[in-house]
Amino acid sequence: MKYTIDRQEKYNILKVENEKLDSTVSPELKSELQAIQQQGIQNMIVDLTEVKYIDSSGLSSLLVGNRVFTENKGTFILACVSDHAMKLIKISQLDKVLNILPTVEEAVDAVFLLEIETDLLGENE
Repeated sequence: MKYTIDRQEKYNILKVENEKLDSTVSPELKSELQAIQQQGIQNMIVDLTEVKYIDSSGLSSLLVGNRVFTENKGTFILACVSDHAMKLIKISQLDKVLNILPTVEEAVDAVFLLEIETDLLGENE
């Protein structure tokens, strides 16, 4: 699997650079997301700009990423999802489970808003 990681203080952006997110690359994506979370990264944005096709194993790897980040009180956001991938996500009713935003910029803004919200809630307790 080809990808790049942009490491920031509050989040990481993993940009998948494959046209297909299928059974040939999804195991590597799954293990990479788990490894990043284990490094203490709280918030992950997955940029799917270049991904044109996703199958069930690709969705599975994204669900694993969503689970490991949210279970550890982090955020997992998908950005720039193609029409084909979005159809599959909606058919599977995963649009109710996954946090999906149109652009990476909106995903970054969402991470910062959630961080502020978490900080405010922490102060109120």
